[in-house]
Amino acid sequence: MRNAGMSRYASRRFLFRPMILGIETSCDETAASVASNEGVVLSDIVRSQADHARYGGVVPELAGRRHIEVIDEVVREALSRARIEVEDLTGVAVTAGPGLVGALLVGLAYGKAVAYARKIPLVPVNHLDGHMSAAQLCPDPVTPPFVALIASGGHTNLYAVRAWESCELLGRTLDDAAGEAFDKAAKMLGLAYPGGPIIDRLARHGNSDRVKLPRPYPSREDLNFSFSGLKTSLLYHLRDLKAAGAAPVLEDVAAAFEKAIVTVLVEKTLAAAKRTGIRDVVVTGGVAANSLLRSLFKLCGPQAGVKVHIPSLHYCTDNAAMIAVAGARLARAGQSAGLDCEPRPGWSLGEA
Repeated sequence: MRNAGMSRYASRRFLFRPMILGIETSCDETAASVASNEGVVLSDIVRSQADHARYGGVVPELAGRRHIEVIDEVVREALSRARIEVEDLTGVAVTAGPGLVGALLVGLAYGKAVAYARKIPLVPVNHLDGHMSAAQLCPDPVTPPFVALIASGGHTNLYAVRAWESCELLGRTLDDAAGEAFDKAAKMLGLAYPGGPIIDRLARHGNSDRVKLPRPYPSREDLNFSFSGLKTSLLYHLRDLKAAGAAPVLEDVAAAFEKAIVTVLVEKTLAAAKRTGIRDVVVTGGVAANSLLRSLFKLCGPQAGVKVHIPSLHYCTDNAAMIAVAGARLARAGQSAGLDCEPRPGWSLGEA
């Protein structure tokens, strides 16, 4: 007979298995997730901050305050959705960088508190490792070796991932990240923040051939990216239209700007697969939610003899499931940190 004093989830404890709490607060999403030690996601909660839209970009101080206000509620909801209690956790994985230092501090402090109170390991996770670990959350999960394109508001990097612990940087943006370029273009066009989803929606109804914008190739010989010149070309195009007393057709401009960025992302990623001889490609990060990017990879990947893996839209943008899955993998390898662990806002993937 069940003891009346037992937890309402006690029946699950008889089938105990290790559970990892993942926490993500690198920018303006407060997220928590629970995953099994094998990387099976049991819950994934994301609370986005809408306050930043009025400022046209993320305000670090505001982001930090909002994380403080909601993180406990978000973690509790993640535990509830997973049908476990905090006492069931066997580890805490938390984003330690890269990101906004004030935002990282909130998640890391909360993770330390849980780890200390429960006497369980604290596993710092690189945010980019988290994005790559979303490969395991794809409809067709993939493990290394693969080429990874991480394209977001803060990063546009290409990696050769020959093993989880062996990531070689093949190329990166030399200036703006792809998502940042979308946001800045949207601002020039008088559109709201974040600009990427808005440009995506407008572009579906536009004709990219009606607006001439250059393809942003810093060099065709390497695998780096550069988007600041494209942004400048858009600025000049809008200036010339204004001087002529004409208004831009937003749909056409959006389509041309989107096509310029997406074409280069796809071409260089497939070129990286060809150079490395790796036949699996993982595309992740917020920009991987772009509809043209997804369709172009779907079209061009098979033509190049490459299998392209893109997570669902939810797992492309910042979330804690990817942190929990990465943390579970690191925990299985015996990696953890002390409570003196500090945030690393400039943490590059591959650093110790």
